[in-house]
Amino acid sequence: MNTVSVLFVCMGNICRSPTAHGVFRHKVGLRGWSDAVAVDSAGTHNYHPDSPPDERSQAHAAKRGYDLSDLRARQIQAADFEAFDLILVMDQDNLALVREQCPEPHLHKVRRLTEFCLQFDSPVVPDPYYGGAKDFEQVLDLVEDACDGLLQQLSRQEQLQ
Repeated sequence: MNTVSVLFVCMGNICRSPTAHGVFRHKVGLRGWSDAVAVDSAGTHNYHPDSPPDERSQAHAAKRGYDLSDLRARQIQAADFEAFDLILVMDQDNLALVREQCPEPHLHKVRRLTEFCLQFDSPVVPDPYYGGAKDFEQVLDLVEDACDGLLQQLSRQEQLQ
């Protein structure tokens, strides 16, 4: 059985990327793939080192059965580019910043999370930080959809079979 590692990246690693981390980890666990899939998240900026996810992100995720409470913010590091098979960013700014830092041999790993969406057609997962409840719900809708698409692709590639 092959293993795969996925890093989710947003700006501060307190809203979108920990939401994706928690949702994907949960869905991986439901499939019984926890031993074969490593999941982590990071931010392009070091605004909130070692902080838990935003309380609103945690609350909205909890309503859908996802626990983000153990996650802590960190900044993406040079070693991440080699360590992870997929580095999935939330928006165009994250994409540009991560590509700028990424060594050429690993650029193929850097993609937008929403490329994996099955139902929604959105180029980005928008930042909910300055928004309200509907913005955090939209993040969850997009993240759940993209995580389902990612799991389908991994299953088709038989990386986890």
